[in-house]
Amino acid sequence: MLTAENWKEYELIDSGDGMKLERWGPPAGGFVLARPDPQALWPKERPEVWNAAVGVYTRSATGGGSWKFKKKLPERWMVSYQTVRDGVSHSLNFLVRPTDFKHTGLFPEQAVNWEWLQENIRSAKREISVLNLFAYTGAATVACAVAGAKVTHVDASKGIVTWAKENLEASKLGAPSAKQAVGAPSSQSNVRWIVDDVFKFVEREAKRGVKYDGIIMDPPSYGRGTKGETWKIEKMLWPLVKECVSVLSEKPLFFLINSYTAGLSATVVGNLLESAMRGKGGMVYAEELGLRSSATGRILPAGVCARWSPKSS
Repeated sequence: MLTAENWKEYELIDSGDGMKLERWGPPAGGFVLARPDPQALWPKERPEVWNAAVGVYTRSATGGGSWKFKKKLPERWMVSYQTVRDGVSHSLNFLVRPTDFKHTGLFPEQAVNWEWLQENIRSAKREISVLNLFAYTGAATVACAVAGAKVTHVDASKGIVTWAKENLEASKLGAPSAKQAVGAPSSQSNVRWIVDDVFKFVEREAKRGVKYDGIIMDPPSYGRGTKGETWKIEKMLWPLVKECVSVLSEKPLFFLINSYTAGLSATVVGNLLESAMRGKGGMVYAEELGLRSSATGRILPAGVCARWSPKSS
């Protein structure tokens, strides 16, 4: 189990009864939210602390759900994660907000992967190009850009890509202007923003002969592309992973797959990645991701990942 232990501005306080209680922001200025989590099947261990929640998301019997707030919250606010570059601390800054789908725009358990990505990029001591697929609000994009990589950020949602640009700007890595075209790199951060169907984009990059030193993907269970293309992870993950191998450089640095799909274990994702990278050498490491409760130390599972690198991960 890989657990994110270095957070200061995020805290999993408690979990249980199908819910999790989290602080988003610094201890003195963050907001405590309670959200459903299908993994938290045990009873709450500290029921007395749950009154601290200023926002609670409740699922509807007919599907979906809604938030109820004890007080008016900001439309969005900042959550920072500290990383180190060349011996100097740098903040990865992310704008979060409670969305209609219970999410906040950030998956804090991914901090262990941000650190792994940065370590690989910095240790390479050369220019590194990264392809981030299903890149969402860009946490991994920001982490890689902070480490000095050039990043191509791909997501099918224009609004989500805009959110990712704002996260990059918040991390002081290039303020995208209103005139910056989609597909153009930010002059200060070397990030290229792409709104497109992920599979079609990778196919075009392969035909163009474009190569990347590192690939990151966080595929959803189900989704649609920019023109209504259907994505089903059980049918399309392997073809996509296999296609991605064709855009890897001669000396690839890493390949990271994350998954939150129920039923896809770390072993399944690891086997997929190992099959795709057969003949490339290196090693695949597959593991669960988790968050540790500050109240009890109990770990809440939070998805899985598989990592390939040419050296031991």
